[in-house]
Amino acid sequence: MNFHAHYAGITQAIETCLVGSGGFGRSYLAQARKIPLVNARIAVDITADAAGRAFAAAGFAQAAIALCETPEQAQAAWDAGRCVAAGRLETVIALPFELLAEATGSPEAATRHALMAIEAGRHVALVSKEVDSVVGPGLARLARDKGVVVTPVDGDQPSLLIALVSWAEVLGLEVIAAGKSSEYDFVFDPATGSVTCNGVTKVLPELREHWLGGEPSAVVRTAAERARILGQAFPLRAVPDLCEMTLVANALDLSADAAGFHAPPARIPELADLFAGTGDGGLVSGTRRIDVFHHLRLAEEASFAGGVFIVVACDNAETWDMLAGKGHVVGHDGKTAMIYLPRHLLGVEVATSILDAVGLGRSGYGEDYRPRQDLVAVAQRDLAAGTVLTMGGHHHSIADVGAEVRPAAALAEDRAAPFYLVADRRLVRPVRAGDAIRLGDVEIAADSDLLAMRRRQDALFAA
Repeated sequence: MNFHAHYAGITQAIETCLVGSGGFGRSYLAQARKIPLVNARIAVDITADAAGRAFAAAGFAQAAIALCETPEQAQAAWDAGRCVAAGRLETVIALPFELLAEATGSPEAATRHALMAIEAGRHVALVSKEVDSVVGPGLARLARDKGVVVTPVDGDQPSLLIALVSWAEVLGLEVIAAGKSSEYDFVFDPATGSVTCNGVTKVLPELREHWLGGEPSAVVRTAAERARILGQAFPLRAVPDLCEMTLVANALDLSADAAGFHAPPARIPELADLFAGTGDGGLVSGTRRIDVFHHLRLAEEASFAGGVFIVVACDNAETWDMLAGKGHVVGHDGKTAMIYLPRHLLGVEVATSILDAVGLGRSGYGEDYRPRQDLVAVAQRDLAAGTVLTMGGHHHSIADVGAEVRPAAALAEDRAAPFYLVADRRLVRPVRAGDAIRLGDVEIAADSDLLAMRRRQDALFAA
């Protein structure tokens, strides 16, 4: 596809407003300066000063940045052609932008921002996967009824994987599994037996014995041994990985083969065998499964770069034998193949989603985004009543609370609650290790926008 031709009908630059200027947001602000069809002159953060610093970090001249505390100040700055930095969306909501890029990562704040934008007739690029996993389908439905679009964003794995899976389906390929690599590779040094992941190095010499998979039929057993060894020093489950795959499942009617995922440590050539069906010596018990893997590699080998992959069935031996000869990853028995996209460029590639949403009226979710799976919270140790489930850190995790992907269900006091709905809430009764945290286990303020929107979503899709 020629992208110039694809977007040829868009003749005026699309004005956008960014809310949340962390790493993702800043990369978008920086790249937007070079994109003829997209402008990013409005940014909102905790304070106007924080938003202003994001503009400066993205390369905007200090004199071009206006810190605005009122709508009147924002309008005057806009009229003067300056960048508008604000501490509240209310300060800038009346400005003539067409799309809100929500990148706060805060479930409550993102809900409020998305609803405000939809009500104002603005499109929404939903970078905040936390809120998307709880109420994304409901927000998309409300937007559609208002004549606007809510979309995921290229630059994050869900949008890229939705594209890869749907592309394969258009081609008539049978998808057995779809997933992504975890955020950080495990880089192995055979000489020292050390493994480095996200700047942390541990000496694990036993891994030498399981570096090569041996016989292809033993790849599942080899991955299990690697997981045992690596699990002594590194966490092998990350809530964001499960969260992002929940979005993909809801868009494409996929499901988890295991509620907590298999998440094997693996090398790229092994994926076609690992994510084959159990009858063929692989991990998965059916087709159309979501999962992740931890990329295990040598320092000189290319990274998977947090990219996405699919494993498909090979139903023509001659075709796939030819493709294997060209370097494609085909399983040892020729029954499966892995196709992958080794990148996600964060804010650098968000513009394609903005152009699709505003210029073409298309959402990256597709036409049938609905709550098919829920990301639920599960206690990893006994939790006492009164415990505050504080969300924090780079991964927006909760201490001693894990996550599972389960079939979606409407909220009820005695049912497992969505992970990011219970985040930052206080337990009103104890929860035992291994049990899901139920809605009735937590105290949620009556004015919670997230809770109200989830109930609204439940009602929208009740039929």
